[in-house]
Amino acid sequence: MINRENAQRRIYVSANAAGRDLVSTVQEAQAAVAEKVALPEGYFITYGGQFESEAGASRLILVLGALSLAAMFFILYMQFRSTAFAAQVMLNIPLAFVGAVFGVKFFSGGVLSVASLVGFIALTGIAARNGIMMITHYLHLMREEGMKFDRAMIVRGTQERVVPVLMTALTAGLALFPLLLGANQPGKEILHPVAVVIFCGLFTSTLLDLVVRPLVFWQYGRRASQRLVPQAFTENPTDNTP
Repeated sequence: MINRENAQRRIYVSANAAGRDLVSTVQEAQAAVAEKVALPEGYFITYGGQFESEAGASRLILVLGALSLAAMFFILYMQFRSTAFAAQVMLNIPLAFVGAVFGVKFFSGGVLSVASLVGFIALTGIAARNGIMMITHYLHLMREEGMKFDRAMIVRGTQERVVPVLMTALTAGLALFPLLLGANQPGKEILHPVAVVIFCGLFTSTLLDLVVRPLVFWQYGRRASQRLVPQAFTENPTDNTP
C-alpha cells in the first residue's frame, strides 16, 4: 500500500513506549535518528502521535502551576499581611515534593506523566493548608490567649495542631490507598500516578512539617510576629484567657 499526503508519498513507522514517559522516549529517538540516519535527497522525517498532545498538556500544566503558586502567595500575603509568613506556608510545598518525587521514582518507575503533574498540583494545596493551620494557631495563641513569642508558645501550638494535621493527612491517605493497591486494575491506570504523588507527598510533608515548621517560625517569624502582635513581646502581655 502506497500512502500519500500533500502530493507526497509517506511511510509510517510506529512504536509504543513501556516503562517510561512517552515524551522523553520520543526525544531520545529523535536524537538517535538525527545522529545515525542519513536520509536520501528529498526525504524528511516528521514525528507525530500521542506524545504531541502529552507534551502540550505538560507545558500548559507547568504554566498554570506557576500562575497558581503566584496566586497562592498573593492570597497568603493578603491573609497574613506578611511576606515572611506567606513564604513559611509555602515552604511545606518543597517538603511535600520530596516524598512525591520518591514516590514517582520507586512506585511509578520514574515516569512523570500528565497525571503525575496533576497530582503535584493537588498536593500543593493540601500541603499549604497544613502550614496555614500551624501559623494561624501560633498567632491565635499570642493574640487571643496572651502568650509570649517564646519556645513554650511554639511547643504548645505545635502540640495542639498535631491531631488536626494528622487527621487531614490520614483522611486523604486512606481515601487514596485503594488506588495505590490497584495499579494494574482496569480503570485505575490513570488515577494511580495521581494517588502515588499525593500519598507519598503527604507522608513526608506531614512528618517534616511538624519538625521544620516550628523551627522556621522560631528562627524567622519573630519580626513579623512583633509587627502583627506587638503585645506578645511586652513584659506583661495582655491575658485574654477566659
